[in-house]
Amino acid sequence: MTGLRRAVHAEWTKVRTLPGPLWLLAAVAVLTAAVSTAAAAAVHCPAAGCTQDPAKLSLTGVEFGQAGVAVLAVLLISGEYGTGMIRTTVTAMPCRATVLAAKAAVLAGLVLVAGTVAVGGSVLAGRLILPGNGFTGFSPAHGPVLRAAAGSVVYLVLVGLLSLGVATAVRDSAAAAGVVLGLLYLFPILASVVSDPHVYRRLEQAGPMTAGLAVQSTLPGSEALGPYAGLAVLTAWATAALLLGAATFHHRDT
Repeated sequence: MTGLRRAVHAEWTKVRTLPGPLWLLAAVAVLTAAVSTAAAAAVHCPAAGCTQDPAKLSLTGVEFGQAGVAVLAVLLISGEYGTGMIRTTVTAMPCRATVLAAKAAVLAGLVLVAGTVAVGGSVLAGRLILPGNGFTGFSPAHGPVLRAAAGSVVYLVLVGLLSLGVATAVRDSAAAAGVVLGLLYLFPILASVVSDPHVYRRLEQAGPMTAGLAVQSTLPGSEALGPYAGLAVLTAWATAALLLGAATFHHRDT
């Protein structure tokens, strides 16, 4: 445990002494809240009644902010390969599993903070804007809305861990970012062009983004998966990516 604490301290020191990661986190928070605000302002509920989920609508920005989280996670490991610092890292901490665990812990903590700010700003914007656009009964204190908000923060953390695992396995920043963004956005693109409803449902259930974002839904039956089942699917993707990253990190030269 002492070794892990030392490794976490070392990784945190790297992050806070470099301007890029912190600025990227700030950008994630601002972009997420800004897109959510714009989405809430753009939609009006017709007199006949609303069919859109106000919680999901107010959290639209998470779909865009996740790209920044993915890039941050990729840079945490791929950046060290690009500069050669990874050799210094594994020399100082020979246990590579500990190094990866420390990076994952620091990343999760950073995304947790930035995600909480981003989601909090998004929900607040929705609370202020949506009632004026005809949406009634939307309250951040409502149980399903709280679950959607908290689940969105967890979603961003899991996307970060998924990205870290992929980047550890791939090493190259551009390639890793491409793989992660492909995994996130490919499934909904494929689902949008298939005509078979069974295939569509399977793609929605299997995709890390479509499954994970089911946690934002507060309307019964509107998603292919339940909120917690969706997060479980994303957790499985993140776990598999981290295990693959750990295996490749352990068995190859730096």
